[in-house]
Amino acid sequence: MVRGKIQIKRIENATSRQVTFSKRRNGLLKKAYELYVLCDAEVAVIIFSHKGKLYEFSSCERMLGQNLGSCSIDELQEVENQLERSLRNIRARKGYLFKEQILQLKAKNNGTTCSQQNAEVETELFLGLPENRCS
Repeated sequence: MVRGKIQIKRIENATSRQVTFSKRRNGLLKKAYELYVLCDAEVAVIIFSHKGKLYEFSSCERMLGQNLGSCSIDELQEVENQLERSLRNIRARKGYLFKEQILQLKAKNNGTTCSQQNAEVETELFLGLPENRCS
């Protein structure tokens, strides 16, 4: 039985998109592992979901800080440089997400402030100003 070809385009249904992401992510990580084992290749895969969650695979134990005993100073320096670049990218993404959250919270807070002001104005209109009620 032959699988049918699918058209490569964005999946509109959010549930179907999430299921497809999970299945394809697992398949990609499995393929990376197989490539590492079969071909003795150094493989690294980093995947960010649409919500910013990180999934990763690295065949290079040096990237994980393991088995560093046989590394030369130059190799250790290169690993350190790669890790610093990765860390800068991660921090930049994290900063971007924090800024987005702050903007969303400010927008939400401004909406709440406006609705509170509207409620106070409506109360004043309904009850009248304090000096008018006392006479």
